[in-house]
Amino acid sequence: MLSKKQEQEHHVLRALNNSKEPIGSGGICEELRLSGYETSEATAGRLLRGYDQQGFTYRVGYRGRRLTDKGKARLEELNMEKERARFGNELINTLKAQNREELIDILIARRVIEKETARLAALNASSKDYEQLRKIVARHDTLNQKGRGGAEEDIQFHRLIGKMAGNKVLMAAMDLIRQDGQLSPVFEYIRKHVKSSVVSDHKKILHAIESKKPDRAEVAMIEHINNIIEDVEEYWSSADRSKYASL
Repeated sequence: MLSKKQEQEHHVLRALNNSKEPIGSGGICEELRLSGYETSEATAGRLLRGYDQQGFTYRVGYRGRRLTDKGKARLEELNMEKERARFGNELINTLKAQNREELIDILIARRVIEKETARLAALNASSKDYEQLRKIVARHDTLNQKGRGGAEEDIQFHRLIGKMAGNKVLMAAMDLIRQDGQLSPVFEYIRKHVKSSVVSDHKKILHAIESKKPDRAEVAMIEHINNIIEDVEEYWSSADRSKYASL
């Protein structure tokens, strides 16, 4: 969630980015007032000078300010923070709407289907498929090392394996069970809570598929899904302990 100062910064940078013409302190003052900030023109001027010093804005004579590339990058960063905050609230609500049994039933169904897609992927994948899969795992690994989530990479990883398998019926069934990737962020949230990671599992699956060893790919996928089931069990156990401890 953005702080009050960051929210104000976001409003100013967004106004500058959306304007085709430079904006001065008077225009920024009006923009902030429309957004609920009681700000004087002098205060708006100080904000702009501060952004000049940080390299976010530059003066265009007496006409006002424009955003620099650094300012645009900062705006994108703030946009992502706001989106993460919104997504986080939605994620918690989604998680509350689920129960342990439903999640485990979904994972059991995934295990049945995805062990077969992993096997077929090891038999049918091309060198181009390997390259794509390696890139996804590398991105996920980088995000994991930075302490950031990789829900999208998780979705891409499993979808690509389904595509590599070459069986449209299995792929359609997998998409249905995975609910078009909607539950991937939920499982990511659970893993973060129990301090778990799927990157090492994905690497094992990748290596088995690259080695064209279908039996190993199947086993690696089964172990992967079993590990997620254990994470769900651990999450609910800790949630139950917290609930009873508060009574």
